[in-house]
Parts: sequence; structure tokens; C-alpha cells
Amino acid sequence: MSKDILVNYLLHLGDSALITGQRLCELCGRAPALEEEIALMNLGLDLVGQARNWMDYAAEVVNDGRCADDLAYRRDERAYRNLLLVEQHNGDYAVTTCKLFFYDVWHYHTLQSLTNSKDERIVAIAAKALKEVSYHLRRSTEWIKRFADGTEESRKRLLAAINELWRFTYELEHPNETIKQLFAEGVIEDPQQVASNWRKTVTDVFTSVDIKVPEPAKYIYLDGSKGMHTELLGIILAEMQFLPRAYPDAVW
Repeated sequence: MSKDILVNYLLHLGDSALITGQRLCELCGRAPALEEEIALMNLGLDLVGQARNWMDYAAEVVNDGRCADDLAYRRDERAYRNLLLVEQHNGDYAVTTCKLFFYDVWHYHTLQSLTNSKDERIVAIAAKALKEVSYHLRRSTEWIKRFADGTEESRKRLLAAINELWRFTYELEHPNETIKQLFAEGVIEDPQQVASNWRKTVTDVFTSVDIKVPEPAKYIYLDGSKGMHTELLGIILAEMQFLPRAYPDAVW
């Protein structure tokens, strides 16, 4: 297996979890209810912990002296491999919820598939994360149903959120070249099955609340797997990386 291909994939998983966690942490003190704030912070911490596990493994494979902290805080924007979806702004709570739902569905089916990987380390990390992500998916699914079956205003906002975010689901249904290569080398299962499972789950949930599933998203010129991000990622990193870059020798 190519070392670069494996590292790219580990960063794809780790960066997506880390940026999602960072976005959730932006909501500290801003959630619509106290219990929601606690829940969102817990989700964020879960994802940061999962990112740590993927980046620990990536650092071991890279083996150039860098650790997980270096990978998280001392890479530039173009070196990040996260999904474009997760770097999008939080918006109102419908946008936050819809973004988490699309990501949770993809995350759940991806991890479930990875528990059958031929790489034992990937299997172990995926199996550990899957328990938390199963809960994440149940939670965001329930919120999608609440918005859809709530008030006229909540349904209106949910539909607007779906319309705003849908174009960023292209990456969830179209495996990138790194993923295709790992499948070709027999490291992971068929990624098209993950894509099919993502669409089926989204369709089942949307149908249950009488929401029409949009046509598959079309390709856009940006590509998170190649470091081609929206302008939003640089802003996230500027805040997230400020302290370790400004005070590289700082310790707790």
C-alpha cells in the first residue's frame, strides 16, 4: 500500500472530524437551549477525540517527527483533506442540524464499512468511533424530523438549509481518488456501497417527513481531498491554529 495514499485517507477522516468539532465548539454559549449546548459540546469533543486517533496513526505512518498536534495545528489550508461540507458556516440551527445530519449519515456508513478493512489499526479506530457516531446519527435524525414536523417556520428553514447545503453532498456520493485507490488495493470495502447507503438513509428519513430528496449534487470545481477548499476553511484555521502557532512552546 502506498504510504502517501494511506496518510491522505487518514487525514481525510481526521480532518473532517476535527473541522466538524471546531465548528460545533463555535456554538459554545450560542446554542438555542442549555441542554442543546451541552449535547453539541459533547459531540464536538467526541469528534476531536476521533480526529486525534486518526492523526496519531497518520503521524506514525508519516514518521517524520511530527505528532498529531503538529498535523492538526501546523498545516496550511491546502494540506487539509476534509469534506467541503463540514467547513461550511453554522448558519441558523436548521443549517447546523442539516449539516450534521448529512455528515453523520456519511460518517456512520463509512465507519461501519471500515470495520471490515484489512488494516487492523483502521478497524480498531473505526469500531471505537462507531459507538459514538451511532448516537450522533440518531440525534441529528430526530432533529431533522422535529424541524420537518414542527412549525411552518421550522419546516421552511429546514428546506432552506437543505437547498443551501445540498451541493456540498457531491463528495459524499462520489469517492475521491484516494478512496478508489485503497479499494483497488483491497484495503477498504467498495466505497460505492457507502455512497448507496448514504442516499438510502437520507431518502428514508426525508420520505418519512414528506420531503423530496433532491437530484444528486453536481460536481463543483472545489475538491477537499485535493486541498481545494472554500474560503471558509482558512478562517476556521486562523482561529483554531492561532495559539499553537503564536506560542509554539506553550504547555499546560
